[in-house]
Amino acid sequence: MSTKPWPRLPHAAAVAFAALATAVAASLATAQEVPTSVRIGWSLAKSGPNAALTDVTIRPNYDMWVKEVNAAGGLMLKAHGKRVPIEVVEYDDRSNTEETVRALERLITQDKVHFVLPPAGTAANIAAAPTFAKHGLPLLGTTVQTERAPELSKRWPNLFFLLGDNRRYADALMNLLEAARKAGRIGDKVAMIHVADAFGVENASAARKQALEHGFKLVVDKSYPPGSQDLSPLLNEIKAQAPDVFIAFSYPPDTVLLSDQARVAGLNTKVFFTGIGTQFPFFRAKYGAGAEGQMGFGGIDGDSPRMKDYLARFKAANGKDAENWASPVTYASLQVLQQAIERVGTLDREAVLKDIRSGSFDTVLGTIRLGNPVLNGATFMIGQWQNGVFQGIAPESKPGAKPPLIPKPAWQ
Repeated sequence: MSTKPWPRLPHAAAVAFAALATAVAASLATAQEVPTSVRIGWSLAKSGPNAALTDVTIRPNYDMWVKEVNAAGGLMLKAHGKRVPIEVVEYDDRSNTEETVRALERLITQDKVHFVLPPAGTAANIAAAPTFAKHGLPLLGTTVQTERAPELSKRWPNLFFLLGDNRRYADALMNLLEAARKAGRIGDKVAMIHVADAFGVENASAARKQALEHGFKLVVDKSYPPGSQDLSPLLNEIKAQAPDVFIAFSYPPDTVLLSDQARVAGLNTKVFFTGIGTQFPFFRAKYGAGAEGQMGFGGIDGDSPRMKDYLARFKAANGKDAENWASPVTYASLQVLQQAIERVGTLDREAVLKDIRSGSFDTVLGTIRLGNPVLNGATFMIGQWQNGVFQGIAPESKPGAKPPLIPKPAWQ
């Protein structure tokens, strides 16, 4: 056997060989790092008070988006030159914020998901915010509404409020009412009630301030306990004051209860505004033409081609209609996440979060930017049932807004 040494390569050839070896090694490493799936997790209520919000607004959009992305081959990861399908890991938090936080930690630290989608409701999102922040995850909140939004977005810069600041809702409602008063359609007497929890208290606080600044008289301003089964005494008290405007910051069961008992009591104010649930499809199905003129949060541009397309796809995917406030906002948040991931081309959370803060996104709501984490102006604040559509009516300057129907038709 020969013991002669291998011939030495010329310097240039050695350099080229080393470069080639490095490239091959990098290529092999990259190939090994290509994920077989993009693991996305969420914790949503299948039981408890948040279950209805989950079933109507959130899970149908999450499921539809995952199916649409996977039908197209997955999320495009440019760094790997291929599309990668989404794999879902899901838990039931049973409407308990402590369980929400535990489930999120489990998703991130044990299940090793790449991204986490938001839970349901204001309380759950705020409880989840520190966990999202600790792990550098974007929290694109679509069912969270609080007057503390500007403060909280500074505390947790990864937290975004896609429904906007609830003070803007109060401002939009009172501007609408002031215009109606100036036009001689209503007087200045307002009756306002709210459910006695954070949602009701914060919205009532913002509306109270705006009502007084706009020169309205609050002839009734009261709260009622969560889970109330009979609000007729309160409605009869309101009827005795003969207000022009009735406002209730209510949850879906309360919204139905108030709407039913107002009809029985003959409380037919010129403006009748109820909270969450008014914009849901079941509300229109329950009352039919009798819903005409009733106002609530949200609303859509019923003539928008992109909104019509979204609503048609939602119904085809879920076998039911979408609600007309946070549902399209939830889908828009998924479009934001997808576009950020695909622009960055990797699953690097920090890079994706940076893109969300700085990028422009084409969504069902139109083009949106989240440089300001409190997204005001992308959605209608106030809607009204008009000819079978929960049509956006305020702010009136928003494209697609329709004039409000005031006074509201008599109950049917």
